[in-house]
Amino acid sequence: MAADRPDEDDSRPERTPAADATSETATGQDATGQEATAQDATAQDATEAVEPRYSPALIATAVALPVVLVAGIIVAAVIARNMPVEREPLALGPVPAPAADGPACAALLPALPDELGDYTVATLVEPAPPATKAWQPEDEGEPIVLRCGLDRPLEFNRASPLQIVNDVRWFEVREETAKTSTWFAVDRETYIALTVPDGTGPTPLQEVSDAVTATVAPRELDPGPLPN
Repeated sequence: MAADRPDEDDSRPERTPAADATSETATGQDATGQEATAQDATAQDATEAVEPRYSPALIATAVALPVVLVAGIIVAAVIARNMPVEREPLALGPVPAPAADGPACAALLPALPDELGDYTVATLVEPAPPATKAWQPEDEGEPIVLRCGLDRPLEFNRASPLQIVNDVRWFEVREETAKTSTWFAVDRETYIALTVPDGTGPTPLQEVSDAVTATVAPRELDPGPLPN
């Protein structure tokens, strides 16, 4: 006769409804936490996908580019300022100059400087008057004009005041309307006129006087008679 089976061990604790509820709650919390973590990771991935990441080199280039552009503009402005300005040829009307083709004017014109202070030699509209040279300022303004081989100026007489500049005797004729002075060299073998606008200073008359002294022979004064 088989031995009776021993009774099953009833020592295992029975799962109460409360314990089952607690277990289910914990399991639910774990599942909810895992789901929340997964959602946060998905949101972070989405944020990283929306917000691009720029390399330091690209950021440095973006910062430096405006500086380079500004520097380029400044350099271009300096170059443009230093470049010679294209000026229109200067038109000069003719005046009586019977000795313009003589040896005195032929010697003087090449000896004149291309710069008189802030004025540089001008291109004349052809046909230009003979034995004539002009200079223009860098900006807009009236030119300096020299004419050689002229007749004796009507205003020059025995009472006319003279000014000596570098051994040349000059006689001044003012033009108040035009704000200019025309200086006539009256002690040379031919009459020479230098017209200068107001405000040019003494440099043009001094440098032209040097050229006149070096190339045109002096002669005795020959003023006109005193006016009645």
